[in-house]
Amino acid sequence: MIKVFYDLETTGLSAIENGIHQIAGMIEKDGVIVETFDFKVRPNPNKKITEEALAVAGVTLEQVLAYPTMDRVYKQFKMLICKYVDKFDRKDKAFLIGFNNRNFDDNFLRAFFMDNDDPYFGSLFWSASQDVMVLASHYLERRIPKMPNFKLMSVAKELGLLVDETKLHDGSYDVNLTYLIYRIVTGVECEF
Repeated sequence: MIKVFYDLETTGLSAIENGIHQIAGMIEKDGVIVETFDFKVRPNPNKKITEEALAVAGVTLEQVLAYPTMDRVYKQFKMLICKYVDKFDRKDKAFLIGFNNRNFDDNFLRAFFMDNDDPYFGSLFWSASQDVMVLASHYLERRIPKMPNFKLMSVAKELGLLVDETKLHDGSYDVNLTYLIYRIVTGVECEF
């Protein structure tokens, strides 16, 4: 079983109007992390870049415009996934797992494929992605009313994880927190 834990940093909140500037994650095969990745992406030139989104991620316009082009990163990302998934086998796909990915990241990643003229996103990933925010909501349902919100940082802290707030909104850091939360709320033992 292949699981791709991932997090995106974007240039805004709309998968239609905005693009991706970071794709970070880790690939788990049969319960073992076999690879990590952190792609910086020059956003699609046809998409809007908002200053607010860049400020949240702690990057500048100059930085993201200096990143490798989206088509180059797309090819690298797809090659990475194809090391673990046979795109021609309908029963061989990866699960996408993220925090609030069902409502956000999955849409951006699918749009990223389309922006690169690839309509075969579904050849690599199961449509039933797993959202750690949803899994955590069940695990923490009795404690939610006392929490300040249900964002990644708050959930991680509620579960007793140490959070370096200066590193939040970096895809690599966020996906690591997501992975730790996933292991706790699904009952997999966590090694800290």
